[in-house]
Amino acid sequence: MKIVIIDYGAGNVFSVSTAIERLGYKAVLSSDINEILTADRVIFPGVGQASSALEELKKRGLDKILPTLKVPVLGICLGMQMMCAHSQEGGGAEGLGIFPMAVRRFEGEEKIPHMGWNDIYGLDSPIMEGVDESKVYFVHSYYVDVDERYTIARCDYMGEFSAAIKKDNFYGVQFHPEKSAEIGERIIRNFINL
Repeated sequence: MKIVIIDYGAGNVFSVSTAIERLGYKAVLSSDINEILTADRVIFPGVGQASSALEELKKRGLDKILPTLKVPVLGICLGMQMMCAHSQEGGGAEGLGIFPMAVRRFEGEEKIPHMGWNDIYGLDSPIMEGVDESKVYFVHSYYVDVDERYTIARCDYMGEFSAAIKKDNFYGVQFHPEKSAEIGERIIRNFINL
């Protein structure tokens, strides 16, 4: 099994790689198109600002390759958001358009970013098998609305939002499974075992 973590200078690649190693697998960190095209599983992490991260993807030609992948792909946090059509972040950024969804900034009285452990519920996907309703670790100021066509897990912070989404072979999680202890490891294992 060849697992590639996309390393484009804007992701938490080492913590994701460490989480995969704890499960007994080895991952390749790469932005090389040929490595990605020959992967059995692709993980697309992200931290930071959407528009600058998307620029890094474009410099490497990854914006054209990622939407064409046929193997299971897991976007984490900003990686999930960049798989959507549009983000409000940075005055507006066009995403990869894999999910026809918009990324919005939290508005309200609560602290932003939404940071820490929070419950996920409404789980509906093989990657959530054995998870039930559990706490996972979030760090984000932007979110994706619930959409019955794509939402496979929900969370509530200043209103309900998509904690995880799925379309065909593409999965996205707003939380950080690599920082979510046993529950996060279970989700990563489920993804690898799809």
